[in-house]
Amino acid sequence: MRKSFFGLCLALAVSASGAEIKINFSDLTAGQSPTNFHNALAGGGQPGDWKIVTDESPSAFAPLTPQAAQSSLAVKRPVLAQTSDDPTDERFPMFIYDGQTFKDFRLVTAFKIVGGVAEQMAGVVFRFQNASNFYVVRANALNRNLHFYKVVDGVRSDPIGPPLDIATNTWHTLAVQCLGDQITCWLDDKPAMPTLNDSSFSAGKIGFWTKSDAVSYFGDTTIDYTPLVPAAQALVRDILKKYPRIVGLRIYTPDEKGQMRILASKNETEIGRPGTDAEKDTLMNSTVSIGHSKGTVLVDVPLNDRNGEAIAAVRVQLKSHSLGETQDMMLLRAHVIVEEMQKSVLSKQDLME
Repeated sequence: MRKSFFGLCLALAVSASGAEIKINFSDLTAGQSPTNFHNALAGGGQPGDWKIVTDESPSAFAPLTPQAAQSSLAVKRPVLAQTSDDPTDERFPMFIYDGQTFKDFRLVTAFKIVGGVAEQMAGVVFRFQNASNFYVVRANALNRNLHFYKVVDGVRSDPIGPPLDIATNTWHTLAVQCLGDQITCWLDDKPAMPTLNDSSFSAGKIGFWTKSDAVSYFGDTTIDYTPLVPAAQALVRDILKKYPRIVGLRIYTPDEKGQMRILASKNETEIGRPGTDAEKDTLMNSTVSIGHSKGTVLVDVPLNDRNGEAIAAVRVQLKSHSLGETQDMMLLRAHVIVEEMQKSVLSKQDLME
């Protein structure tokens, strides 16, 4: 059952087949740097100093109304903080969540701007490709506005967004939703600007953003999203629909260190697990190997691109029809399946998207 977050009730569309990620900084200890994130920096200056600090305030988990602020008691709670006060002008520290890539999603987070002389800003970066290509929505307490802009190949677009009073040392909620090329933003329960349309980036990472010497805090964050199905996994699913009697089907490719790993599998919990020298030999030398396991036949076959070059190794596991089944018959059955896969794979990129 999905629980409400920050007491925020927004009319945001969510896919019925969606998933949810909760990033709970409140479960961490002050001084820690959260795992499953990495530092990124656009512009110049020093990278951000992102760590958990203890915040003492009426609430880090709900947007405060004047009535709530008067009645709430101060509590101490761990939050994420960007604490570096490097005043470099064009300096944009970001803290990118590595756990997932998002296309259609809604994100809800809390932020508080606690310091800064040159700048007092906090925001969310999304559909992040790298430090030169991303979207961002950020609140500016000094200039009193909420702006959206994009960075493409390091060039920042003109900002879009309204003038708004952003109080410092006060917790606010920020919500961002992407559905296709539609981008919608809310601040403290209210629509912040008309829905935007931009197709520069179709998917990417999500993270937290500040500028220059701004010191900002971020609270627990929820991301509701429609999971992306990698092209290789979609291919496996399609083949299994056509050949439902396949016992097992895996696609192996090398990682950045050359270690063969499972890129896609009938058993999706296997994705990311290491392969063996057999799969590496299949890829590097286009060899075919055959084995047996508990009444099944295992065949490793190269998956070729349109030029006939091996781009992956495929392991097909089939039930053995009879004791008299020849090796040539086993190979023929496996080759029929892999040849069907190759109709959808013109290049390695077709597997990796």
